[in-house]
Amino acid sequence: MLKLRNLLFFIVLIAGLALAACSGGDTEKSNSDGDTADAEESANTEAASDGETYEFKLGHIAPPDHIFNEAGEKFAEELEERSGGRMTLELYPGGQLGSDADMVQQLETGSLDFGFITNAFLTSKSDAFSAWFAPFIFDSYEAAHEAKDTEIAKQILATLEDDGLKALDYFFSGHRTMMFTEKIESPEEIKGLTLRVTPSPALEDWYRLLGASPESISLPDVYQSAQTGLIDGMEMDLDVAIASNFDEVTGYAAMTNHMVWPAVMIMNKDLFDKMSDEDQQIVVESMKAASEFATTKRAGQEDEFMGILTDRGMELYDMDESLFDSYKEEFDEKYKAMDPLIEEFIDTFRE
Repeated sequence: MLKLRNLLFFIVLIAGLALAACSGGDTEKSNSDGDTADAEESANTEAASDGETYEFKLGHIAPPDHIFNEAGEKFAEELEERSGGRMTLELYPGGQLGSDADMVQQLETGSLDFGFITNAFLTSKSDAFSAWFAPFIFDSYEAAHEAKDTEIAKQILATLEDDGLKALDYFFSGHRTMMFTEKIESPEEIKGLTLRVTPSPALEDWYRLLGASPESISLPDVYQSAQTGLIDGMEMDLDVAIASNFDEVTGYAAMTNHMVWPAVMIMNKDLFDKMSDEDQQIVVESMKAASEFATTKRAGQEDEFMGILTDRGMELYDMDESLFDSYKEEFDEKYKAMDPLIEEFIDTFRE
């Protein structure tokens, strides 16, 4: 009887040990799986933050409430997120670092990392950028935004590389309109007028073709120049007109939308070339996201801005594009002969 009891005891003991071993194995496996998941998550976090850290600076000439600055804020956000916090960006809006010319010089020497530089200034540095100012070549932001990713648009960006600049992308911050102190309803009526025009050979040439006298007056002096009669009007985009109260001294705006207004997103080339392939990709993708954001937002504000100026008492009206046909042809002929890239650009996008 005793032997039977002992035998039963040993059978139960062995079964219990076997069950415990199985249970312990499952627990160990479960813990192992948990450790693996934690390790993978930790590895991913380390990968995002692994590599060199950067404290970038970006400058532009627009005020802090302008779409230029919003694009800069978006760029900073994208850089930090995509790099796991390794890349930060400090913004210097409102010309704190100087004019476009000053900032381009800083970009060339490496004392500035990034700049949003107006296409208007770059036309004086590389003829090819004048292609964007071919009058009436784009009828919408969407068309211009699609054009920026084409091979010819990228070739135009590459013309700056010999100067130590890495032009990475474009974004668009408004169409150009014509604002006058008296209502002007045809190109022929523009003849003889003195108009404030953003300094750029292509822009100035366009207004000379129309018979106007273009004046390069700094933006802070434009209001008084119109108020005192020194100028008869200006070429301007709507957001700046609102911010500067130009409706008070002009009164009439022909919604010609004759040119898009690109900004070019530029980086010091030596800095870009020294970065790892992965970090270069972070910069490029962050720029693309900022470009998309800025262009889309600005396009959606056009009706709002027109409403603001109308509410202020400004008369906004259309001027038939066909009235400018002969002037467009003259501009195209001159600028296509200037640079093969301009010729290809105009031939590609001129409808």
